[in-house]
Amino acid sequence: MAVRTHLSWPWRAAIAVAAVVLVGGMWWWGFDFGQIFGGFNRKAVESQLATAEADAARLAQESAALRQANSALESELAMTRGVQASLARQVAEVTQENQEIKEELAFLQKLLSDSSKLIGISIPRLVVERGPDDAWRYSILVVRGGTPRDEFEGHLALAATLTEPADGTAGGRETTLTLPDDRPGTAAALKLRFKYYQRVEGVLRLPPGAEVRSLTVRAYEAGASAPRATRTLAVS
Repeated sequence: MAVRTHLSWPWRAAIAVAAVVLVGGMWWWGFDFGQIFGGFNRKAVESQLATAEADAARLAQESAALRQANSALESELAMTRGVQASLARQVAEVTQENQEIKEELAFLQKLLSDSSKLIGISIPRLVVERGPDDAWRYSILVVRGGTPRDEFEGHLALAATLTEPADGTAGGRETTLTLPDDRPGTAAALKLRFKYYQRVEGVLRLPPGAEVRSLTVRAYEAGASAPRATRTLAVS
């Protein structure tokens, strides 16, 4: 007659759990070693994967830094090119201004030399140029000949013959713009006070589409009704 040891159910459950854990551990251990012996090491692969991810993150940071540095260099290069272009324009402008000053100086020297032989007021130079936005620039040079002892005082009067579009078409009616009568605000700019010469420059603001056909300049001495000098320029 056999004798059986009676175990309570908690002990049986514990033994069953232990058996399951033991079997699972042996299976996992066998699976892990089977992968190693079969040429696949999961831990090594995980380590390599982590290393690759770290390298990728590092390369991404380096790439971002290089892109930022490249952007900064491109910005600096663009700024340098802009500065060079600006300097080149300034050099060209200064060169042009120097040439104009030399020509102006030579002109004035000759003018003063010739004017010393003449007596009275003259207008040796009158220039009218079309600018942007229906603006016409004028430049007038008034010279006094001889050997004056005091200053000449007076003013200029300008009469511009204009062609204005009629009904929106070119080649319209002709009108005359007189300064400073038609525009009293220009009177101060047309005042004359000099001993040897004076340059007068300004802008004629015209209606849209209007053109200057001719400009007549008269130089008046203060208190006189007749001009001391007159010059007319036809504008093509």
